[in-house]
Amino acid sequence: MKKILLYASLVLVGVAMLVPFYWMFVLATRSTSEIFRFPPPFWFGDNLASNFANMLRTVNVFGSYLNSVIISTAYTFLVLLFCSMGGYAFAMYRFPGRDKLFGILLVTMMIPFMAGIVPWFIMMAKFKLINSYFALIVPGCANAFGIFWMRQYCQNNVPGSLIDAAKIDGCSEWLIFFRIIVPILPPAFAALGIMSFIGSWNDFMQPLLILRNSRLFTLPLLLRYLQGDPMRGADQGVLMLANTLAVLPLLIAFFAASKYFLSGLTAGAIKE
Repeated sequence: MKKILLYASLVLVGVAMLVPFYWMFVLATRSTSEIFRFPPPFWFGDNLASNFANMLRTVNVFGSYLNSVIISTAYTFLVLLFCSMGGYAFAMYRFPGRDKLFGILLVTMMIPFMAGIVPWFIMMAKFKLINSYFALIVPGCANAFGIFWMRQYCQNNVPGSLIDAAKIDGCSEWLIFFRIIVPILPPAFAALGIMSFIGSWNDFMQPLLILRNSRLFTLPLLLRYLQGDPMRGADQGVLMLANTLAVLPLLIAFFAASKYFLSGLTAGAIKE
């Protein structure tokens, strides 16, 4: 009976989590008047083609899609590269000041990003990175959370004897990392990669401050533009369709790597 109640509650929670996505998909096929009708529609309509045509006529959605893909993919790749290197070094090597340096790194995690948004913007302006993708990719590619995450995983899953054996065989440090350590890290890569990709994909504040040219707009900026003037209102069907297109890559990425994502979440929490 306890198992039945447990699974029933989990099913209800799962359905509750899926309902907003389903309703968004439904509203993407409806017109604005149908969306505000009472009772609200809960089944698909026949306005999808019209909404899609209006969206293409209003904004450059495919250009924004490409911009978001470029920024999020490059950012995620660099996060996985540099954070895995930093986490591996903190976990497996002993050097003077290691623990103090790692403690300082942890302290920086307590400082909210918005507290440093003004210095960050001034630095990007000094580096002449306004209206550039580099301002959205490079500054956060070696972040404290990513290094902490990879350090915890390396400590619990990379045996020191394996590294010693590789050194005895004459492997260089680069060869050890890329040929021996990296193949052990896919669960950690999947978990950190999904979190980094979603964070970059959904980022609104940094692109809002950096990107001035509409051709460089990412999807969050595009969605803000589609909201229109508060006095004039927005085409809600087009807005829901654009939201659906923005969410789909995140859902696909999560379900494609969900197995590694869940194993990565639990592997660092279990000390062997």
